Amino acid sequence: MLNCVDLFAGAGGFSLAARQAGLTIRLAIENNRHAASTYRNNLCGVENSPVVREGDISTMSPEEEHKQIFRRGEICDLLLGGPPCQGFSTHRIKDAGVADKRNDLIHVYFNFVRVFRPTIFLMENVPGMLWPRHAAALDRFYEEGLFAGYHVCAPITIDARDFGVPQRRKRVFILGLRNGVLPGDLPWPPAPTHGSPTAREKNPMLAAWADCSNAFKAAPAGDENDVHMNHGSELVETFRRTPPNGGSRHDSGRILSCHDGHDGHNDVYGRINPSEPGPTMTTACINPSKGRFVHPTLNHGITVRQAARIQTFPDNYIFSGGLMAAGEQVGNAVPVALGRFLIEYLKPVLQRSHATHQQSTHTKTAALRTQEMA
Repeated sequence: MLNCVDLFAGAGGFSLAARQAGLTIRLAIENNRHAASTYRNNLCGVENSPVVREGDISTMSPEEEHKQIFRRGEICDLLLGGPPCQGFSTHRIKDAGVADKRNDLIHVYFNFVRVFRPTIFLMENVPGMLWPRHAAALDRFYEEGLFAGYHVCAPITIDARDFGVPQRRKRVFILGLRNGVLPGDLPWPPAPTHGSPTAREKNPMLAAWADCSNAFKAAPAGDENDVHMNHGSELVETFRRTPPNGGSRHDSGRILSCHDGHDGHNDVYGRINPSEPGPTMTTACINPSKGRFVHPTLNHGITVRQAARIQTFPDNYIFSGGLMAAGEQVGNAVPVALGRFLIEYLKPVLQRSHATHQQSTHTKTAALRTQEMA
């Protein structure tokens, strides 16, 4: 049994991916009460359910959590997590976000790495963390890895659509392997499994990018997440004028004062084109004023369920807290299909290391018994 811990677990996208990959989630930590409720409702109540700690992780003791979760001889095979990224996301003002205290959460994450000593850790964040203005925070993270006995790979940027997710979504992943853990012939990063027509010409083995059309099929009867924002009559009329399947606000003639004189925010109030990978599902993915989040043909924003499908959550996964809270949870999540791919890709390394640990433990136990009998 491979053991996994999920920090900053949110609604549980990474945890669900790990469970689908055959790992056992032992501990999940999440501060947002609605996300924690979603996590419990969907991932607990079954055999080997994770312990869910709800609260500020920066006030928790990694030592105490490890003591409570892992018995002597047990190991943490994989530690996951996506520390809140708002500090790294801010980009409109020069040097904005540099002093944001939320950036320190990547170091809180590493405090748990240091104590739990996972075989592998995998951290997810936004591409903004690689901007030069945040170099000091990232350099410190790598120093922590060095002194804690980890080989920390260079950050990689993955676009979810390159791995079968029907969404254009770029995120940074940082992989760390405990010293002595050998990746074997496993290259990092993994090669894309899907690609554009140009990419497929170069590599015919690539599958085609998945479109997001399945997201707009009928939702299950009684699905509480089959809800969208209620819009005023003026906005509904704007959507009515917007051409189906990819039309933009320019097509509708809707020009606000903030739009006058420049071509920015072209996707705002735009319709999703279901024949392509969808746009990035952000924390405001159910709000058409925040991006291309209008239904392909109907005159309203997308529903929580449609956004969740684009994030590759199954339809039986229910998000708690109401429309806005649910949309935020969906946007914050690691796409389940991408998470599962990455974890299954790393699983052979985890299995080899786990088997080696078990063999070492058995050998030590046998030696101790021999000494006691002598």
